[in-house]
Amino acid sequence: MTRRADRLFQIAELLRGRRLTTAQQLADWLNISLRTVYHDVRDLQLSGVPIEGEAGIGYRLSRAASLPPLTFTADELAALAAGARMLESWGGAGFASGARGALAKIASAMPADKRATLERLAIFAPSFHIKADFSAKVDVLHRAIDARQVVSFAYTDANSAETERRVWPLSMAYWGARWTLGAWCELRGDFRNFGLERIRDLQVLETYPDQEGRRLADWLRHVTGKPR
Repeated sequence: MTRRADRLFQIAELLRGRRLTTAQQLADWLNISLRTVYHDVRDLQLSGVPIEGEAGIGYRLSRAASLPPLTFTADELAALAAGARMLESWGGAGFASGARGALAKIASAMPADKRATLERLAIFAPSFHIKADFSAKVDVLHRAIDARQVVSFAYTDANSAETERRVWPLSMAYWGARWTLGAWCELRGDFRNFGLERIRDLQVLETYPDQEGRRLADWLRHVTGKPR
């Protein structure tokens, strides 16, 4: 699915089950301009999606387009909210946007009483203490892993020794208030784990090859101690 197709799907899902949603709300939720919202809604209407309303007033999806509502237990709702809010705070802009969008899609498909329960859940993950440059590192490394790109950075270890590293990023792990990067390190010629808080001067470089012995599966065997 293309990025625009995914956005059109998100708009339709956000409108589903709501009484009225303004273009400004859609723009804020999806981090797009009002002009893009108007253009996307018009295209959805022209393609046959039964969106009612107009610019300046608000939109909703016709009841005829409704799907059977999703049902969740109180514990399931709490788990969804907690996971989404932690990602919003600790996951960087990309994860935060994805978490908000996923939760909005789920909420839009719920019965009104369950949606109200979700909205009033008192589960929070404060982010005021998280620096913007740390969140940016999460985003950069996530994209580098997805694109199989080498990254370089200055790394300060637990003994305050600093080294320059070039690594093949393979995974990130969240340990509760701390992220680590799992990677193949060119300097050490082996797998290493790096605390994101110890990384600085991060740069994304060329694509690395899909090489036997340096893949994610190999890293997992390395950290778990399991043989092939």
